[in-house]
Amino acid sequence: MRTFWHPIYVAAALPAGRAAPIRIMSEDFTLYRGESGKPQVVAARCAHRGTQLSTGWVEDDCIRCFYHGWKYEPSGQCVEMPAEEASFPAKVRINSYPTQEYLGLIFAYLGEGEAPPLPRFSTLEEEGVLASDSYFRGCNVFNNLESNTDELHVAFVHRTSFASTGLNRDLPQISGEETEYGFVKYGTRSDGVVRVSHFFWPNALYIKGSPDVNDTTGWTDHVGWRVPIDDESHLSFNADLVHVTGDAVEAVRARLAEKKRKAPGPDEPTAAELGEAVLRGELHTDDLTQRPDIVNIQDYVAQAGQGRIATRENEHLGRSDVVLIMFRKMWERELRAFADRQPVKKWTMPAGLSATSGV
Repeated sequence: MRTFWHPIYVAAALPAGRAAPIRIMSEDFTLYRGESGKPQVVAARCAHRGTQLSTGWVEDDCIRCFYHGWKYEPSGQCVEMPAEEASFPAKVRINSYPTQEYLGLIFAYLGEGEAPPLPRFSTLEEEGVLASDSYFRGCNVFNNLESNTDELHVAFVHRTSFASTGLNRDLPQISGEETEYGFVKYGTRSDGVVRVSHFFWPNALYIKGSPDVNDTTGWTDHVGWRVPIDDESHLSFNADLVHVTGDAVEAVRARLAEKKRKAPGPDEPTAAELGEAVLRGELHTDDLTQRPDIVNIQDYVAQAGQGRIATRENEHLGRSDVVLIMFRKMWERELRAFADRQPVKKWTMPAGLSATSGV
């Protein structure tokens, strides 16, 4: 996973001159936005006495430690030690990581060596209204990744949702195939309508999202990246673009602002908290249908309900799991090659995609 770029933060949540602690793939880091506006990722702790760097101060594009004032450049090079000899700072450097801002998200490359080019989604760079956000899920990232292979769950997990789109109107036939970028999944309904979903290796899902029932602006392009925090939890970072121009832009912005206004406030339980309450037997998802984030809650229950780390020894897979089986074989192949220091597949971004859901 560390040989790929990953989103690590929603860009709008990090103002210039502020720092935040982050944890990705069981490792802690410091994220900060310099006064120039550029985000930076460096090691979690100061090289002096090991205190948490995110508690310090951002100065220009550097960060100064809260404990004794050691100051680091974006490269990780220490440039000031207020109580030490002038020759000492040049001898100290902490880790730093390539960082880019894209689609309203902050991406970082946390692997070794030179970073590859950041993959770009040209369809989300077109004219329109872009919105980015994230959510937490209290289970292993593969619980979510494997759910991305599964079209069938929509008819049950979301049976009280998607009424306007008809995604849950019958049971689809599932099929799929490996591609140069990951895999493509098809969910074919009984009337011949096919919902197409694209998965970009190793952890990004691209789909067409349906508009609100009263929205005439068309379909939304959606990409979601599932990023591990540790073995038992993960984040999803999401970017959505509504392809609109002219007067429709303000209409969509107004709709998104209204949706944000109606979102649960800081004093209300989060989707994750409600999902945990359902898993404890205190609630049922049918009690929560008025929540604007009900789909997130439903998915939380289905995925975390498999266990923080799903145990698969007692699974009984059927024909609807054909894409899941393919996905697991792909991971087994790639991990085996990586462990044996053999060439892994060179995934490439396609020139264009067809992801019309038809519903």
